Amino acid sequence: FMLLSETKFDQPCPIRDVLDRIGDQWSLLVIDALAGGTRRFGELTRSVNDISRQMLTKTLKRLEQDGLVKRTVYAEIPPRVDYDLTPLGRSFLVPMRSLVAWADNNHGAIVAARAGYKGGAD
Repeated sequence: FMLLSETKFDQPCPIRDVLDRIGDQWSLLVIDALAGGTRRFGELTRSVNDISRQMLTKTLKRLEQDGLVKRTVYAEIPPRVDYDLTPLGRSFLVPMRSLVAWADNNHGAIVAARAGYKGGAD
């Protein structure tokens, strides 16, 4: 029996590791765009406003690497590539939507707090 504090992780802190990946500028928007089902690259480009093709490619690769997105290539001419959420990616939709709702509901209070912040000595 080993206490959690005695456990040695080969990876960085699991919470920071996951939140750093999904908390970037584009991942939540891409996941949300895929929530409705399979999309092609061009559809995702149109769905996620202001994302460059290069950044969409990078974001999709990272989400695929993390097991949240599945990429399917069809041997057609021209080649067709579809993107969809994996079961792991779909399991993230509920907490993601809760987080988005919280942010939406509290954004005004956060903006007001920032405006009133005077800063302090550290």
